[in-house]
Amino acid sequence: MKWSGGSEGGRVPKMRESVVQCSKTIKLKNELQMNENFLKSLIATVPKWIERSMVIKNEMIIYTDPEYIVPFLFFLRDHMGTQVKILLDICGVDYPSRKDRFEVVYNLLTIQYNSRIRIKTCVDEITPVSSVVSVFNSAAWWEREVWDLFGIFFSNHPDLRRILTDYGFEGHPLRKDFPLSGYVEVRYDDAEKRVVSESIEMAQEFRYFDFSSPWEDIDKMKTEKRV
Repeated sequence: MKWSGGSEGGRVPKMRESVVQCSKTIKLKNELQMNENFLKSLIATVPKWIERSMVIKNEMIIYTDPEYIVPFLFFLRDHMGTQVKILLDICGVDYPSRKDRFEVVYNLLTIQYNSRIRIKTCVDEITPVSSVVSVFNSAAWWEREVWDLFGIFFSNHPDLRRILTDYGFEGHPLRKDFPLSGYVEVRYDDAEKRVVSESIEMAQEFRYFDFSSPWEDIDKMKTEKRV
């Protein structure tokens, strides 16, 4: 079959795009299969330390009990089948409606196998999480940040202090129940020639809305204009 110049110019790029797309799809399927096989081998090796696992958007997520977080990370770092040598960061998530409202998330990377693993553990407001500084030195700063912003306590941390807010700061600002206005305000006092912290004073009273969301007012205004 012979193509004319115009049709060939249009079909060849489309064929190339189709081939590239097909190769990407095959690659993603292979990676997904590898991740699922990896999780199966982990569950078979350390079933006690894994509560549940899943693969979402080709990323492995594993839930473990706070009691096992340190030995589990030691295993992932030192085992020849994992070789997780890098802790990318530690972050927190707040779900106030849950019994264990906080999730502590450890984002890990293994260069040897070019994979990312996300380890999660759940705690309430008073249950501490064991520090993993003994496993990854970089965890010291990340745990201080989670403690500062969420109030999740890390036991056996060598220097658990606030890192982003001031030492006299009240509360933990990334908790869902923390007020948007905060508890104190900071200003420079010309008389004392220094920065002072004072109880916050609102310039006006909070407005009362008779609807659940401020965005509903926009629909009401549109309706009134039409009438």
